[in-house]
Amino acid sequence: MKKILLAMFVLVSSVLFAQTPQVGGTLVFGRSGDSTSMDPSHATDGESFYAASAIYDNLVQFKYGSTQIEPALATSWDISEDGLTYTFNLRKGVYFSKTKFFKQKSEFTSKDVVFSLKRQFDKNHPYNKVGGAFKYWAAMDMSNIVKDVIAVDKHTVKITLKKKEAPFIANLAMEFSMILSADYAEALAKKGKQNDLGRKPVGTGPFVFKKWVKDDKIIYTANKNYWNGRPYLNKLIFKVITNNAVRAAELKAGSIHVMDFPNPAEVQTLDNNKGIKLVKQEGLNVGYLAFNQERKPFDNKLVRQAISHAINMQGIVDSVYEGLGKVATNPIPPTMWSYNKNLKGYEYSPEKAKELLKQAGLENGFETNIWAMPVARPYNPNGRKVAEAMQADLAKVGIKVKIVSYDWGTYLKKSSNGEHDMVLLGWTGDNGDPDNFLNVLLGKHAAMKKPSQNRAFWKNDEFTALIDQAKEITDVEKRTAMYEKAQAIFEEEAAWKPVAHSIVVVPMLKKVNGFKIDPVGKRRFKEVWISK
Repeated sequence: MKKILLAMFVLVSSVLFAQTPQVGGTLVFGRSGDSTSMDPSHATDGESFYAASAIYDNLVQFKYGSTQIEPALATSWDISEDGLTYTFNLRKGVYFSKTKFFKQKSEFTSKDVVFSLKRQFDKNHPYNKVGGAFKYWAAMDMSNIVKDVIAVDKHTVKITLKKKEAPFIANLAMEFSMILSADYAEALAKKGKQNDLGRKPVGTGPFVFKKWVKDDKIIYTANKNYWNGRPYLNKLIFKVITNNAVRAAELKAGSIHVMDFPNPAEVQTLDNNKGIKLVKQEGLNVGYLAFNQERKPFDNKLVRQAISHAINMQGIVDSVYEGLGKVATNPIPPTMWSYNKNLKGYEYSPEKAKELLKQAGLENGFETNIWAMPVARPYNPNGRKVAEAMQADLAKVGIKVKIVSYDWGTYLKKSSNGEHDMVLLGWTGDNGDPDNFLNVLLGKHAAMKKPSQNRAFWKNDEFTALIDQAKEITDVEKRTAMYEKAQAIFEEEAAWKPVAHSIVVVPMLKKVNGFKIDPVGKRRFKEVWISK
């Protein structure tokens, strides 16, 4: 009996020891593209947000691996009875990390919150014109929501709104609301180096920026004084490996520890590898083909409907996603509340496509282009293959398509300025709210000014009125009814051709522990550790 008890004790002890996080080591994360900026307020892409999440904090944050809001740089907050004033109590004793280029001891205070948010809407702010447009702020229509950001005292901030905004707290957990250092910005301004704010970042986050070699790697070290406990890793490296297959080979060789976006065809091979494990989760995402409605003939609904019928979406998902995606019919994913289950999308029917083109006066077809993404994304593992399949389908109904692509940063910039006819893109929800899809990607507000996140440049008053009304009320049942109606308008108007919702797969070495897939698309490494 004693031997049995001893054996059980040894077994339990060994299991507990194996599960105890270990401090130390370097983790290399292989990703498909580089960041466009290290200033998250100017970014709209996942690669830039990945990098930002390592360096910066928000007033509030999503609990790791969920869409639940929890305190971060704000320890608590109060909302006025009319829903127009938010008062935040800030965390004390938090300091921005010192770096080789910023050695000043700088405490986080209310002035950093005012700086980080107010520069995005105050035209007279000294940093309002630095670094380019605040694309996400504009896409979220924040200038029509936020009235002012006021420092009440050193550790209290008051944000007043122009109107009620149900997703407002969740918006503050998004990357465009991350908090940067006002002291660092002032120091850069004195040297005339304001643009370094987006090149050499300084934050309060779990890791400290060390070096960025463009299109190659970003190197971080652990913030040992992090207010929420130091990361387990000593060093974190984001390594750019643009080819999916090469990233997989690097993982198999042990040259990287975690990889993004494997080719669906390689997933089973990776899963069979004894040294590799897979983390899987249905993504809060949608891939789509947007029709630029500022260009003819895409301003004609009949043409958009024809293209929607002409593309064999099930065939594309079967051949490109290989079991890791499902055909999309809606602009929001089926895992999100208010998803309209009654919508069926446009069936594959070249005959209907030809009839609609005839009604539009284009029975002989026309020439156009499709822009294909140069990087793998959660919602589309291979933009080029998807574009080629669409090209073949559209040729069958007389539409001749040229495939266009650029490097990732140029692709995003040019498409946001409407230089495309049709463009493949997609979205992973940032805050768990339907507004983050419907307003940002399809609202009229987002299409009125370039650069725009509304790549269709669709300006539908009825749709926009519904989503505007929905986000000003807190009753989920009433909001759901409005969003369902808005989705029906989206389908009738064929604003996009929805492509797919994907299952997100993250392969990693088995010695990597603590990694979770965030529903909102983040890649966070603060809780990740490596078994020795």
